[in-house]
Amino acid sequence: MTIQPMAPTLHRVSFGHPDAVRLNDRVQLEYAERYGDEGDATPLDPTMFDAPRGLYLIAYDDAGTPLATGGWRAQERNDEGYADGDAELKRMYVTPEARGLGLARRILAALEEDARTTGRTRMVLETGTKQPEAISLYTSSGYAPCGKFGHYRFSDLSRCFAKAL
Repeated sequence: MTIQPMAPTLHRVSFGHPDAVRLNDRVQLEYAERYGDEGDATPLDPTMFDAPRGLYLIAYDDAGTPLATGGWRAQERNDEGYADGDAELKRMYVTPEARGLGLARRILAALEEDARTTGRTRMVLETGTKQPEAISLYTSSGYAPCGKFGHYRFSDLSRCFAKAL
C-alpha cells in the first residue's frame, strides 16, 4: 500500500508572518536576479492585506514547509491609475522546488474568490517582461492587458493586467 502525501493546504497569514517574510525575501532575490536591481520597490505594509480589505495566503506542504504565497489588497481610484473597486494582486510566488504543482493557480483562484466576496469588482496586477511564466499564468487565467498603474507604471519593463470579478 502506497500512502500519498497530502496536497498542500492554503492558510491565511499576516504579510508580517515569519514565513511570509522569508518567502518575500526569496521572491525579492529572484526579482533582483531577473531585473538586475534591488527587487520590487513597491511600498507594502503588512496591514494592507488585513481583512476585509485584503488577504494573504501561504501554501504549506504536509510537513509544514511554506511553498507559495500570494495576496490581494484593496485599491480605489487615485493618481497611480487604480480604479474604484480594484483588488491588487501582490507577491505571487512559488518556490522553485514546488513549481509545476498548480499552486499559483490555486492561490490565484482563492484570492479572486475572496476579493469578489468582499465586493471588489476587478483584480489587477503588475508584472514584468522578464517574468514570462507569470504573464502566461495570468493570460491563461482570463487576465487581459490594461492601462498601467502602480509604482512601475512608467517603466518599459512593466506589464499590467486586469480581470473582472
